[in-house]
Amino acid sequence: MKEVLKNYSGIIFLLLGITIGSIIGIVAPGFVEYIKPLGDIFLNLLFVSVVPLVFFAVSNSIASLEQQSKFGKIILVMSLTFLFFILTAAIFTICAVYLFPVSGVSGSSELISEAANDDTWGNRIVSFFTVGEFTELFSRRNMLALLVFAFLTGFAARKTGEKGQPFRVFIASGYEVMKELLLLVMKLAPVGLGAYFAYQVATLGPQLFGFYAKPLGLYYIAGIIYFLVFFSIYAFMANGQKGVKSFWTNAIYPTLTAISTCSSFATMPANLQAASKIGIPNSIANLVIPIGTTLHKNGSSMSSIIKIYVAFLIIGKDFFDPANLLLALGITVFVSIVAGGIPNGGYIGEMLMISVYKLPQEAIPAVMIIGTLVDPLATVLNAVGDIVAAMFVNRFVKV
Repeated sequence: MKEVLKNYSGIIFLLLGITIGSIIGIVAPGFVEYIKPLGDIFLNLLFVSVVPLVFFAVSNSIASLEQQSKFGKIILVMSLTFLFFILTAAIFTICAVYLFPVSGVSGSSELISEAANDDTWGNRIVSFFTVGEFTELFSRRNMLALLVFAFLTGFAARKTGEKGQPFRVFIASGYEVMKELLLLVMKLAPVGLGAYFAYQVATLGPQLFGFYAKPLGLYYIAGIIYFLVFFSIYAFMANGQKGVKSFWTNAIYPTLTAISTCSSFATMPANLQAASKIGIPNSIANLVIPIGTTLHKNGSSMSSIIKIYVAFLIIGKDFFDPANLLLALGITVFVSIVAGGIPNGGYIGEMLMISVYKLPQEAIPAVMIIGTLVDPLATVLNAVGDIVAAMFVNRFVKV
């Protein structure tokens, strides 16, 4: 019994914090504004700790790989895995909206739309992958640029050979230090996530039963089915029945973290811990999970299809036209890449969808509201999907 309590104490305390937060959010929503700063403080500590962890984890993984061919194989298998999972989620959602169509959805003129960025696509691509100042790298809003820099740093550390050994020791040591720092920060999780969950329940809870109930219901039902069924299939493909048991045993804590924070980025430390307990080598987990946090998003893939579908319902066009479906799949893959691993980070993708389809301005509030309300489940699918993706990569790349 003591061993069980020791192994599951973190989950028990986190569930207790979330339960108390939920009760406060329901029965005393006015009190939420007083405890929300606790959640904000926790998330801020988590974010500033995770950013350097990403740099050290990725650069250290690349610098420490013994064989160049092994690194190339990891990247290739990881990329194919991400693409396979994203497209599978999108196609599954298309089948769901085809079999269970939604009707009676319309826009709301009372909602103020957010203006799209007027930057050219050339400038946007530049800003996705690079920044103008070194200090801007270490911002969670510039994760792609940080990953590119970490990749290049790891490559440079490998190419310098013996002269680069002190630096390789430094980034390896930095990775261990940042892991320990995150363990310290995560001890605050029951209080911080409980406060943040109270805020989520108090602000978003009532809206779930309002105007957008039908498309939201469809998303949540399809998302839960995908979470339980498809993730189990992926885990089975990765390591048989043992893989399924190991995945679900260790996916509880990341799932609760994702629900509470609505942030794939904040769930990364829990994902890395889960991957370690599952037995995924660090050289794979430290690449797949940080990169997956930015580039691999099952939940965003599904929500992208739902939002495009609802937008087409609003304007009275046929979503199931083959050309529209192919374009939807292309947009979904791109949205899964550009949607940042932060709360409500999908607005860029929504603006992309509106501009590509040349949809009227009235469609913008609808897709933005849906994007906000599906965020908890979308984050779970995005974040926890990185664990099963790492298992999948490990199945085909033995290090």
